[in-house]
Amino acid sequence: MRISGGQVFDLRQGFVQRDVCTDGPLLAETSGDSVLLDASGCYVIPGLVDVHFHGCVGEDFSDATPDGLQKIADFELSQGVTYICPAGMTLPEDQLTAICKNTAAHRAKNPGGAEVVGVHLEGPFLCMSKKGAQNGDYLHNPDIPMLRRLQEAAQGCVKLVTLAPEQPGAMEFIKAAGEMGIAVSVGHTAADYDTAKAAFEAGANHVTHTYNGMPGLHHREPSVIGAAYEVPGVLPELICDGVHIHGSVVRLTFGLFGGERMILISDSLRATGMPDGEYPFGGQMIELHGNRATILGHPETLAGSVTSLMGCLRQAVSFGIPLADAVRACTFNPARSIGIDGRTGSLDTGKEASIVLLDEKDLSVKAIIFKGQKV
Repeated sequence: MRISGGQVFDLRQGFVQRDVCTDGPLLAETSGDSVLLDASGCYVIPGLVDVHFHGCVGEDFSDATPDGLQKIADFELSQGVTYICPAGMTLPEDQLTAICKNTAAHRAKNPGGAEVVGVHLEGPFLCMSKKGAQNGDYLHNPDIPMLRRLQEAAQGCVKLVTLAPEQPGAMEFIKAAGEMGIAVSVGHTAADYDTAKAAFEAGANHVTHTYNGMPGLHHREPSVIGAAYEVPGVLPELICDGVHIHGSVVRLTFGLFGGERMILISDSLRATGMPDGEYPFGGQMIELHGNRATILGHPETLAGSVTSLMGCLRQAVSFGIPLADAVRACTFNPARSIGIDGRTGSLDTGKEASIVLLDEKDLSVKAIIFKGQKV
């Protein structure tokens, strides 16, 4: 396939006018067939990578059902999100084990939809005071043997784990996770600057939904955000749904960390793509009103978003983030954060041919190609 006439995303130059060619499932210098796709009036970008979301279309990753995970993967691909690393919740170990086994079985079957590239364990190794919508009954101190058991159940699919670094044994846990090939994200934490800095220096390289579930950036107490800024390899997430983070703070954070470090996530719930109402979430109930989801009976506690990652990309651009920075934050940076940037995240020759065409006028999806096949 040859995709011609569009403005093509380039990691180094932003957007350039050139053709994009596929040869089977991979990007190539030239095309091995005669199929031509006219991308005039479109931006040509890599398929998106979401490393932090919980569900959509009435399904939740934590339910650990094969049909539910398939529906999630199908919906995400329809939105131009081609690689997903869904997040579990703070749950008992037996349910976390079921989540991991379900993911491994799904990957072995390879049934289509967005590729499930891993598991994000957003809990249970969190802080009670910053648990947010997580269920406090199942919080657990950092536990290396438990992480090993979950990684074994997942057949190596656990790629990311969120941790409150002030919890006992956290620094040893960070090092052990790295040895297992698992990236550690600091989040749902009350850690001060020194503790967060120590965690990043020990190997944590990610921040879970920056600003949410942690102390704010204060001029005398810079906490997690200040520490993350000072360690160049740390990649902060932002939920850019127009609810969790004010547009001014989105602009400020991109300006502070730079587009080469930011990760946009959806943090979407099973209520995504569903009507207003009440829905289960991590052993609790949430209520959805418009684009705002909160814990039932606690309207001040946000429970996650109901916006897809593609919607978050558009929201970031509407806030004034340059399109190239927003695209990078939804593609290459999240892929790099979980170690899959060698095969996706940019449109470089040799990578998988997962491509989305966006209308130049409104960024609506005009075409999706997944591993060389038009969806």
